[in-house]
Amino acid sequence: MTAVILAGGLGRRMGNVDKGLQLLDGRPLAAWMLQRMAAQANEILINANRNRDAYAALGPRVIEDRIGGYAGPLAGMHAGLAEASHDLVAFVPCDTPMLPGDLVSRLLEPLRDDRLDLSVAKTGLQAHNVICVARKRLLPHLAAFLQNDGRKVDAWFSTLNVADVVFDEQAEAFRNVNTIEDLKAIERESRH
Repeated sequence: MTAVILAGGLGRRMGNVDKGLQLLDGRPLAAWMLQRMAAQANEILINANRNRDAYAALGPRVIEDRIGGYAGPLAGMHAGLAEASHDLVAFVPCDTPMLPGDLVSRLLEPLRDDRLDLSVAKTGLQAHNVICVARKRLLPHLAAFLQNDGRKVDAWFSTLNVADVVFDEQAEAFRNVNTIEDLKAIERESRH
């Protein structure tokens, strides 16, 4: 199992800072994600397009988008599928530091059925599209989608056999950090 931490975005909602390097209780968000994924994957990659040395200092191999222009999470997923050593690849964003410890095992469950391409985490009515496990065999399909200017994760998913995996009992674990205010709120809560 390969896990890819997606940290390749521009962090627009956070003032164009590199979100994965923002500190939560003194540690970069990407370091929190590494800790979350360490026991859940055999290989961890970080997809980053800026500050590669800072990410590399965290330990895992850093991979860049193969498609230029900050094409969004699908570009990071494309790079991850291309670089992963394993047939199953988990994707997580760099900004969800509280993800459950059983995330990957639960996302793997439906993929015992080889007809399914991908499984995605869901809480309530919300699919967390960049928290998923995909088969490496999807790489040519995703490459073609991106070449045709596809950029929306849900639009790509609509072309696949996808299983939703419901985490309603752990919905809080899927909170993500989009703004400096979100980061401060999580920091305050973690101290109580």
